[in-house]
Amino acid sequence: MGARATLVATLTEPPAADGRSLAALGGLADLLEVRADLVGDLDAAWLRSHFPGRLLYTLRSRAEGGAFEGSRERRRRRIGEAASAYDLVDLEAERDASDDLLATIPAERRVLSWHGAPADLETLRRRFSRMASVPAALYKLVTFATAPGEELASLELAADSRRRDLLSFAAGASAAWTRLLAPRLGAPWVYGAASETPGAPGQPTVARLRADFGLPELGDVAWIAGLIGNPVAHSLSPRLHNGGYRALGLAGLYLPFHVERFADFWLEIVESGIFARLGMPLRAFSVTTPHKEVAMAVAGAASPLAVLSGSANTLLFADGVCQAETTDAVGVAGALRALGRDPARLAVAVVGAGGAGRAVAAGLAHEGARVTLVNRTYERAREVARDLRVQAAPLDGFRPRGFDVLVNATSIGRDGEGLPPVALAEVATGTVVVDLVYGDEPTPWLSEAMRRGLPAVDGREVLLQQARPQFYMTTGCELPPELGREVLGLPAPGVAPGAAS
Repeated sequence: MGARATLVATLTEPPAADGRSLAALGGLADLLEVRADLVGDLDAAWLRSHFPGRLLYTLRSRAEGGAFEGSRERRRRRIGEAASAYDLVDLEAERDASDDLLATIPAERRVLSWHGAPADLETLRRRFSRMASVPAALYKLVTFATAPGEELASLELAADSRRRDLLSFAAGASAAWTRLLAPRLGAPWVYGAASETPGAPGQPTVARLRADFGLPELGDVAWIAGLIGNPVAHSLSPRLHNGGYRALGLAGLYLPFHVERFADFWLEIVESGIFARLGMPLRAFSVTTPHKEVAMAVAGAASPLAVLSGSANTLLFADGVCQAETTDAVGVAGALRALGRDPARLAVAVVGAGGAGRAVAAGLAHEGARVTLVNRTYERAREVARDLRVQAAPLDGFRPRGFDVLVNATSIGRDGEGLPPVALAEVATGTVVVDLVYGDEPTPWLSEAMRRGLPAVDGREVLLQQARPQFYMTTGCELPPELGREVLGLPAPGVAPGAAS
């Protein structure tokens, strides 16, 4: 049996009085961290009556990213009282490592922690050395990264130490990926939010840790792939790719990289060589909004379709060369074929002239479809359409009648709000509505299409179709479509999203 992580569910909101939410967490996590600075001092006996795992008490100070601002005396009193009832107690090395408090908490029940500003490796080494002078079951060292590169020293400390009692990673949206590598470099603990309210920036839910990354099991990792975008926390790509890796016995790990500025990420993270130094070299990136066009600039080579579309949703690393590819068009074309529609016979309106829209339009035109690129800024649509040799139309006043397929290639609908990309009142019966956006529920636009009885293609279907060639290019193995559908919760081909399959 392989290595296993300890999953910690961080409680950031008061649990319901009936305790059902805690009971549900019992099936997901090994340990419940009660953030007393956020939820107050909960009765440990009541918690144990609903949660079967161990209990960790944490009173995170404002200085270290929490909410507690009381006096030192009040802090010690609350921690001391909790120590008699909880299995483990988080002690901040800067505030709680006093002889009188340590005397009340045995070393095997201490989690000694520090949360602070980024620092270089040598500075972090010195800090950890001071922390390690106090015996504890676990040392937790977390830096708050705000810019690419600031998270690397935390991982280097873990890799350099290789201690099973040191958990070192970085917090922050752009550093969330370090949480997933850290348990493979030292202490195999992973903290996840018990609810949708994170305990720290970039903290995913425990449910997502299990569904997207296969935790608590820690399989071997020989190489890294991932998703570059903004945002990425909602993406199902990690769930799909990691699910495929596990099913096929591949030693890869697919990580989400929240990237604000592509150039900074590339320079500070990719070109740093951190993954190779950790023994997990980069093999591929998927690229999503808004970085598909700029991704072309870093590639040393590009496929003809990527060049034509002017964007890349896939970057492959081999023999020291970064190759740009695009599978966006394959996603839409594959979804149409699954409905029995031949793209070569269709008139298609693609709404959005960004990287995704341009790639979809280029690919469908290459397949023989009659494509019209529709955009809010007409000049942009005309410019892109001229390059692709397709038609252009302004979004203002656009009439969808006469098109066989409508594709939303914008971000409209991602948050469940916003005006529909195109009004469907005049759409002819049988027109296929494709939305690249997806979420837990169909987007409002897709929901309206289904209410009108129109064939609807969910963004998850497009994701599967475009991910399959990405998966093959990355691994040399085919991703079985039935496995992909199961992982993504998709119905059988041709069945409307949300319908029983």
